Parts: sequence; structure tokens; C-alpha cells
Amino acid sequence: MIYTKEVEIGGKILSIETGRYARQAAGSVMVRYGDTMVLVATVASPKAMEGIDFFPLQVEYREKQASAGKFPGGFFKREGKPTDKEVLTSRLIDRPIRPLFDDNYRNETQIIATTYSFDKENDPDVLAIVGASAALAVSNIPFLGPIAGVRVCRVDGELVVNPTFAQVEASDIELVVAGTDDSIMMVEGEANEVSEEVMLDALRFAQEQLKKIVTVIKELAAECGKPKMVLTPKEQDQTLVQEVKDLSFKRLEEIIFTVMDKQARSDAFDAVSKETNEALVEKYPEQEKVINGIIHDFQYELIRRCILENNLRLDGRQTHQIRPITIELGLLARTHASALFTRGETQSLTSLTLGSKNDQQIIDGLMEESVKRFNLHYNFPAFSVGETGRYSGVGRREVGHGNLAERSLKPMLPVEKDFPYALRLVSDILESNGSSSMASVCAGSLALMDGGVPVKKAVAGIAMGLIKEGDSFAVLSDILGNEDHFGDMDFKVAGTDEGITGFQMDIKIKGVSFEIMEIALRQAKEGRLHILGVMNEVISAPRAELCSFAPTLATLQIPTELIGSIIGPGGKTIQGMQKEFGVDISIEDDGTIQIAGPDAESANKALTRIRLMTTQPVVGEIYDGVVTKLMEFGALVEILPGKSGLVHISEIDLKKVHKVTDYFKEGDKVKVKLLRIEGGKYSLSRKALLNKDSAPQADQKPVED
Repeated sequence: MIYTKEVEIGGKILSIETGRYARQAAGSVMVRYGDTMVLVATVASPKAMEGIDFFPLQVEYREKQASAGKFPGGFFKREGKPTDKEVLTSRLIDRPIRPLFDDNYRNETQIIATTYSFDKENDPDVLAIVGASAALAVSNIPFLGPIAGVRVCRVDGELVVNPTFAQVEASDIELVVAGTDDSIMMVEGEANEVSEEVMLDALRFAQEQLKKIVTVIKELAAECGKPKMVLTPKEQDQTLVQEVKDLSFKRLEEIIFTVMDKQARSDAFDAVSKETNEALVEKYPEQEKVINGIIHDFQYELIRRCILENNLRLDGRQTHQIRPITIELGLLARTHASALFTRGETQSLTSLTLGSKNDQQIIDGLMEESVKRFNLHYNFPAFSVGETGRYSGVGRREVGHGNLAERSLKPMLPVEKDFPYALRLVSDILESNGSSSMASVCAGSLALMDGGVPVKKAVAGIAMGLIKEGDSFAVLSDILGNEDHFGDMDFKVAGTDEGITGFQMDIKIKGVSFEIMEIALRQAKEGRLHILGVMNEVISAPRAELCSFAPTLATLQIPTELIGSIIGPGGKTIQGMQKEFGVDISIEDDGTIQIAGPDAESANKALTRIRLMTTQPVVGEIYDGVVTKLMEFGALVEILPGKSGLVHISEIDLKKVHKVTDYFKEGDKVKVKLLRIEGGKYSLSRKALLNKDSAPQADQKPVED
């Protein structure tokens, strides 16, 4: 039987249907908004995975090119590895639902979201969030939702829910918000220096829309939802818990209340775990994971209590304090710019590379093919946390962190017509103890300024945390890794001295009020301004000149009908110029030509050549030409690059000429006048520039040019 629920969101109908597609999955729904349709199916293994201390959840989002009536690119004409858009959407689905599973649930679970129809107006990512929640709600999987997801923008001062792509382009704030009917769980977005008050208004507006969608998902689940799996809570051996406490609790307390660096603290915790296990191994064989889990619970309790009751953090700071910051610029000798930003035990080494239009990334997604001018790539090697690890490509976390830092910096970049370079920042995290994505924002802003990119303002980022027990709570500025792990919220805010440019929030608990969010935003602003102050002491404005190793760009516009003459047959002409001058030349469909050279001289030489090639000869003008070919009836003379005309034998001299070779040889330079243009052919004359007094006598040799 097919069940459908509908709700109006932003003036359009959002429909959720189940019972028609993927009926062997534990739960499946088709979500439709406009003509964009996303199918989400979820499945779980019947038994829990033994011996693991994590929830084995896999979320995959994919876009079918057929959904937009397109063929996939590439040789195989088939969808390949996930695009960045697909990876980021998978994360948007995963982040708000992962905290809403029972701690006792350890069954392998998959959520697969696929776009099957795309109308080029409505983004499928928020529909995938709604679909994942609805599929879980109607399934037998013990999900503690439902949740919903919406996109919110502000266009001309008005908040809009689930805007079209055109509205997003015109907005000054864009957020994807997910949550339950009474609590926000996740936020991701960018803005153009909006205030904290505007951000809160957008979140309140989003919450109203989420409530509508969650209501219809609950109604759908009530009508056709399957009975949920019954979970059997694992009962802990209280005798074992007490013995572990007797051996470890006071020592853990001493470690937590003693200020030490990350590695020393980690080593101390490891020593407690090792010694506790050794003391209990005979009485409790093969219980190491259980014992370590109990110790972890004690750490959770003590760290949170230390902050709430004593206003004391692991590194000795109070809740609002920022770690010490050091900044060094220009350390990498041959990059176009670089910045080393260190905040406490988190360090980003970021480099800047400037390029031409040919270096822009081509985006071949569901929309029409486009180019991306600015990229920030984030790398997190295992050695940054003192560990070994596999090096097998870029992970989802790296894609997500890089995207957040990129979006935070993008609003401050100069427009392309004022600064036509392609830009790439690479943030390598060399040390990490929390907030590495925000360190990438700071280092990226510094590298842009160090490279002479005329950014509008400096941007800094800060990660906030939350510890909440009942009505007591503490908002933490510039959180450590342990504070993120044992805390209730990870709240990242980036911006300038005037407003927010990037925003990400993940909440692990229900019931975080707007009052707490307001306090967190206010405290984040104080921290951001402090960091900007430190950055401005090192560099307060972009350098006046680009690095000497950066390419020199030259741009000109030509009539579109002349593009072919610049490219030449099979690209021969443009390739020849690139080789001759050592430059890179790109041509747009509108006739815009960009030349990127290693220096100004090479770029200007290529620019001059193209200008000459695209200059239209004018009748009556005099040109300095070069003889390119001799014939019995005259000579071909190139007057402009790629443009040659005929000097007929009768137009060589005032007197009768018997042999062209008496006057010219190939390669000779000769001054000629353009007499006429007929059918695209140029008639030239040398004779027209001579007078009778300058004509050679009969017994004299002809004048050689």
C-alpha cells in the first residue's frame, strides 16, 4: 500500500511517499519538492556487531546524471567516485541523525539517498535529510527522531525557506539547518558579514519550518511505521565498575585537575588504563574493552565536572580564554605566499597558489557545467596527532573541513573582474588539538594577505563548545580535542570584525536553547575579535605587490568571430604562441582572452601579437610588412599577424618591373599601403609610397627594402 504525506514549505508542496519504491529495504521514501525527487532507503543488519565501541552507520548520497537529462562526463559515461557535492551532502545527512540512536544500538546500518529527478531550481540535499529521517521513522530501526532539514536564505532583507538557486545567489546568508520539532541539531552555512542577531533570527525561522515537516513524518510513521527493534541494554557488572573506580578514579582526577599538554595528558591516561587492566586481568580476563569503557565514562564525568564546578579547563584556561597564538609569514621560499598559524597545540601551514583561467576547476554536476575560481584544500595527516595512519586519498572529514574554511573566506575575495586570478589555498594541519578547521580559516586569510590578494578584510575563525548538565551549562571558547569529544556541542564561527562569514554547528544533545546559542555567539564574537587583533599585529592589509613567482596576467576582448583565427587549425596558432612566448592562453566563448606568463615581458609580447592578429586592416593605412612568398605576378606580404596581401607586380615600382625577384626576396621587410579590400583579400602597393624623384633610373638597380 502507498502512503503519502504533504506539507507546504515556502509556497511549494513537500511530499513524502512510501510503499511504492524499494519495498525490501527496512524503510524507504521518495521525497519530492517541485520536480526534484530523492529516494532514500535504509537497511540494518538483524544482529549487533560484537566487540565494537562505535555505531557502524554508513550514509551515502548519490546524484544520477539522468535526473537532469545529462550524460556523465568522461570516457566511460558512467557515474564514478563521489563528487565533493555528494560527499558534503552525505555529511549533512549523517551529522544530525547520528546522535539520535540509542547507545546500546550497534547494528550495522546504511542510509542510501539518490537523486532521481532534478528540476534545476530546488537543491536535493535538504530533501535527502528529510528522506533519511522519514525512512528511519517508518522502518524497524530504533531511531530517536524524527528530524527534518531546510535551507534558509535572506534575500532583500526577507528570510526565505528552501530558496531556488537564483535566490541563493542573491542572498547574504545561506544556511542548511536540521533538527527536531523543538531543537536544532545541525547548522552549516555562509554569510556576507551578517550580525549575530540576524543569524539567530534565521535559526528561529528555520525551527518553525522544521516543526511542520517533523509533524508530517510523525503522522506517516503512525500510519505505516514498522514495530521497532527491541534493544536489550547491556548491564554492567557493578562489582567490576567499583573495582575500576577504586583503582583509577582518584588518579584520573589528579590528571584532569593538573595542567599539562596534550601528549603528557594522553600518556597519563594511557598509563592509568594499562595499570588498571593489569591489576584486573586475572579476575576479569578478556575484559579490557569493558574496563577501558568504564575509565572513559569516568573521564567524561570528571572533565565535565571540573569545568562546570570549578570553571577550570584541562589546559588551565577559563571558559572564555583563547590559547596563545603565534604567526609567521613567508616561510616557504617558492610558493606565492604562505602562513604558519599556531594556536595552542593546533597548527596550520597554509600556502597560496595563483593561476589563470585554465587553472579553474570545472564542475560537471547536475547543473550546467561551470567553473570554480577558488579552492581551499584541507589535509589532516595522522602525524598531526602523533599517530600512524593509512594514506589512501582525501577523507570525508577533510573535504568537509576544507569546504567550511573555503566558504568562510570566499565572501572577502575580490571579484574576478578586479582580480582575474584563480586561487588555491592548501592548509596542512601539522599539529592538532581542536579547532583545526578554524585555524585553516585564520592561516588562509593570512596567506591571502601575504600574497598580495586584495581581500576586503581579514577573516578569523573560532570553535566553541558546550558542557550542559540539567540547568547548569558552560560555553567554552577555542575548544580542545577532549572538550569536543566529551562536550555537547561543536560550534564553529568565522568572520570579520563586522560580521559572520562562515558557520557550522553540531549538537549532540536535545534541548540546547536559543538563549545558550545567543551566549555562544556573543562569546564567539569576543574570541574572534581577539584573534583578529593578533593577526592584524602581524599583517593588517594585503601586500602592495604580488609575489615575484606569481604569474602575470594580461586580458583583452576580441570579437567572437575572430576566435577561430587565434586558435588556428587544430589549435596550431594558439599552441605556437604558447610555446614561443612561454605563456598560457585561455579563450572564453564571449571573446575574453587571458594570458598568463611567468613575467610581464612574456605576457605583454603575447598580448601584442594577439592584438595585431585581431586588428582589422584599414584601407589607406601604411604597414610595415614582411615578404612571405614570391610569385611571377607579385609578392605576398604579411602586414599583420595572420593577414597577408598581394603586391601585384604592377604595384612594385613606378617603372615597369620585369622580375619580382629583382626587388624582393622572402623575409624582406617592406613598407606598403593598403589600396582596397575585395572579398576578404588585401591589395597592397609599394609604388603608391614612391614619387618620381625617388624612382630608380633605367641604369640603376632597383631600391632594396
